[in-house]
Amino acid sequence: MTDTTNAARRMLAEALELDPAQLPDDASVVTMREWDSLAHMRLVEVIERELAAELPAELLLSIGSLDDVARVLAAQKAG
Repeated sequence: MTDTTNAARRMLAEALELDPAQLPDDASVVTMREWDSLAHMRLVEVIERELAAELPAELLLSIGSLDDVARVLAAQKAG
């Protein structure tokens, strides 16, 4: 697992109030009953805190899976 994937897993777990080991690789808004609108707002806060930047709303609203979190992190670190 890459550092970005590990960071994404840690952030999503924090937002969902779960242990990172409890997150399946296919974690998404569809597969995780814990991922409700409040958890999504917590995820936004965690990502923005981690990146020390406010991200565009359309980008944050496009997040619907663990892979999406990793994609956003990778894109922000790349530039």
